[in-house]
Amino acid sequence: MKVTVVGTGYVGLVLGTCLAEMGNDVICADVDKDKVKTLNSGTPTIYEPGLKELLERNLAENRITFTTDIGQGIIKSEIIFIAVGTPPDKENKADLKYVKQVAEQIGKNMDTYKVVVNKSTVPVGTADLVKQIIKDNQKSPIPFDVVSNPEFLREGKAIKDFMAPDRVVIGADSEKAREAMLSLYKGLERTDHPILTTGIKTAEIIKYASNAMLATRISFINQLAPLCEKVGADVKMVAKGMGLDNRIGHKFLQAGIGYGGSCFPKDIKALIQTLKEYSCNHQLLDAVEDINHDQRHDLIEKIKSTLGDINSKTIAVWGLSFKPDTDDIREAPAMEIIKKLLDAGAKVKAFDPVAEKEAKKELPEVEYCKTPYAAAQKADLLLIATEWNEFRNLDMEKVKQSMNSPNLIDGRNIYEPEKMRNLGYTYKGIGR
Repeated sequence: MKVTVVGTGYVGLVLGTCLAEMGNDVICADVDKDKVKTLNSGTPTIYEPGLKELLERNLAENRITFTTDIGQGIIKSEIIFIAVGTPPDKENKADLKYVKQVAEQIGKNMDTYKVVVNKSTVPVGTADLVKQIIKDNQKSPIPFDVVSNPEFLREGKAIKDFMAPDRVVIGADSEKAREAMLSLYKGLERTDHPILTTGIKTAEIIKYASNAMLATRISFINQLAPLCEKVGADVKMVAKGMGLDNRIGHKFLQAGIGYGGSCFPKDIKALIQTLKEYSCNHQLLDAVEDINHDQRHDLIEKIKSTLGDINSKTIAVWGLSFKPDTDDIREAPAMEIIKKLLDAGAKVKAFDPVAEKEAKKELPEVEYCKTPYAAAQKADLLLIATEWNEFRNLDMEKVKQSMNSPNLIDGRNIYEPEKMRNLGYTYKGIGR
């Protein structure tokens, strides 16, 4: 099928590349000329395992092209995906200005029937808004349909999540649009990945509801962590015991320093605002947010209780991205914690396998190191802020010998407390 994806951010780039890999002719449109030039050269503008290989292959086979000419992309395609950013505005509502701009362009440029797909994470009712904007900008009435097709991509595993999804959700009120979307995704359906078709508003809510539930699980286990510390229990074993109940499961029950990234923080805030707008109770999600914020504060208190005065102390931080396998530092707990440490007068040395370039833009005063060993050298305390796999099997005796003081705060519980203490570390985890 002929498809245009407007927006080449994280979702748009993965979406366009994977649709091309499935055999579709894909145009990816973006207003950023430099980004378009970079992508046409075969270089991804985000870090995502496996993306570069897919991009190079589909460029070579002419199944994907990148352009700044959004109008031509609209004219040449049967299906148009809106995959632009929806950052929080001043009231923490999803800012739909980019979605509105694309809808205007679609209305002005469409010349035949189109299926317009909201892929961006948007509040319930956005499809109606997009539909009205397109109608208002048409030169003459041309039929079209708007569909909600929320994304469920995990950074670091986005290619797998697209090609082998837990589910594909298609929200459509038109049989013609529904059939077009089913045809687009039929390759996935043949591989036994469920496609759920719903009404548009149901699909719009599913995305926010999913992220809110996952964030709630994280905050739930984090609320139990201080109790475990105070009574001498192990939160990891508590989570394991809970997870063995097949009604609960073990996913997203890992205690730590809280969630971050481009989705959970803004989506929880946006859902709270939507609940307020419709005069619905939002106490549970308020608590989810509060607990997540408290995790960062509690970690600073752990550092203070270990070092006393933080001023002039050297603190090593392993991990800057909000999770492993991505260079995304948006709402990353590590970044917020480092800012607080710097404000308190600490010197911070940091290492991250891929996020250093992005972190430097936000925190240039940090000393960035080429290896985790270099970051730990002469440090008064080592903080694990992201659970990169390469941190799990390092020579921790060598790390200890290089530090001024063997203080280890494991913000992601990747080490066994007894083993670290036997090595001579003053070890503090989360809920252990």
